[in-house]
Amino acid sequence: MKILHIDCSMGAAGDMLTAALLELLPEDEQKTFVERFNALGIPGVVMETETCEKCGVTGTHVHIKVNGIEEDEHLHDHDHHHHDHDHHHDGHQHNGMAGIEHIVRDHLDLSEKVKNDIMSVYGIIADAESKAHGVPVTEIHFHEVGTMDAVADVTAVCMLMDMIQPDKVTSTAVNVGGGTVKCAHGILPVPAPATANILEGIPSYSGDIKSELCTPTGAALLKHFADGFGDMPEMAVAKTGYGMGTKDFERANCVRIMLGETA
Repeated sequence: MKILHIDCSMGAAGDMLTAALLELLPEDEQKTFVERFNALGIPGVVMETETCEKCGVTGTHVHIKVNGIEEDEHLHDHDHHHHDHDHHHDGHQHNGMAGIEHIVRDHLDLSEKVKNDIMSVYGIIADAESKAHGVPVTEIHFHEVGTMDAVADVTAVCMLMDMIQPDKVTSTAVNVGGGTVKCAHGILPVPAPATANILEGIPSYSGDIKSELCTPTGAALLKHFADGFGDMPEMAVAKTGYGMGTKDFERANCVRIMLGETA
């Protein structure tokens, strides 16, 4: 049985999960994937990859640029505003759930299965935001650059999971980090409220690193794809992927994903 095990001992974010899964593909397929992804036509989105090293470990770092701007999900203020009137004029319609569904369902050349996965993950994020802000899902408006960045991460992970096709996905408990995070409305404890909502029912903990390690996108992807949480099962590992984060700590800031077989 083909098993995929995700090590979230340094949290999880969409770009880190994307990079780790990408490393599990054969090398020639990695380049082809990036080309195929960039040809999908997610508005303004370009994915670039680079090899980078943290604490002596080499892995892949994925950069998502939206109209030439790179936005770090960990640093932007979780700008999931639901009160900015400027979101309602033309050109900003794609900031709500309906707009994201329109892009995914009508514009992306992907299988129904992958589209359904993307929308399920988005549903998890929107529900969590809705609960955190106390507004209906229909009124949730995502910040523009952050939106396409998240759409890109979610789409990439769903595509890669569909390519790898594991029979079972397991994940460690999730290290959420610690300290505080700056949000649109002020300073909040880590995990941010939306992330905390998504992680309900999932084993998570706060370690000694005072930084946001798990993002809403990372949490939602784990919730959707993981069949179970716990230590690495007994498996013969065939390949390991390292997805690097943007920040540096005394521990290698990466998501590690192992692909192999169980008896």
